[in-house]
Amino acid sequence: MSSQTNLLLRGAPAPAQPRHSKTVLLAVILVAQLMVVLDMSIVNVALPSIQQALGFTSSGLSWVLNAYTLAFGGLLLLGARAGDIFGRRRVFLAGVAVFSLASLAGGLATAGWWLLAARGVQGFGAALAAPAVLALLASEFPE
Repeated sequence: MSSQTNLLLRGAPAPAQPRHSKTVLLAVILVAQLMVVLDMSIVNVALPSIQQALGFTSSGLSWVLNAYTLAFGGLLLLGARAGDIFGRRRVFLAGVAVFSLASLAGGLATAGWWLLAARGVQGFGAALAAPAVLALLASEFPE
């Protein structure tokens, strides 16, 4: 057995992560948070194009924003609790994956219902990722 394995088995603290891996982790966490927060602004800019391409009415167009906002706000507590139960990193990665796939589906939407469903799923992914982002920042970067 190596000396490092012996130290771990005897209860000695694990060696610290290299500095570059902490930097990469911070970059990934911050980019994910930026995606979640910036999503609303980006869609606001695209609303006229979305209305023209998918034939939304003015009142129906508000649901493009509301589908994301309602799912995100309504499921935030669920996302935080899921992070407590299943692990913050696992929930964070699942949230980012769901958000990214829903973004792709929304970009490929050819009908209004498809875009609304994708926006709702995006909100669900964001609700999983956002609380995990804050928890990971607090646990991985205590100072």
